[in-house]
Amino acid sequence: MPSLPSADALSSWLSSRIATYVQRRPEDIRADVPLADYGLDSVYALTLAGDLEDHLGLTLDPTLMWDHPTIAGLTQALLQVLTSAA
Repeated sequence: MPSLPSADALSSWLSSRIATYVQRRPEDIRADVPLADYGLDSVYALTLAGDLEDHLGLTLDPTLMWDHPTIAGLTQALLQVLTSAA
C-alpha cells in the first residue's frame, strides 16, 4: 500500500495545479484564500477534481471543492478521504 502524502506535499501539489489553471506562480497561491478568488470556475474545479483522482488514485465527490473552497480545507478533506480509503 502506498504511503499517504503529507499535508505539505498535497498542499504544494494543489497550489501548483491551481497556479497552472489561473496562470500564476505557485508561490502566489495562498492556502487560506478561496479558490474562486483566483478565478477558479466550475470547469477548472471539475478539471482539478479529475487531476486529483488521477494523482491520488481515488474517486472523489465532485462537490468536494465547493464544500472545501480553500487549499487548506481541501487538503484536510483529502487527507481524511485518503485515510479512510487506506
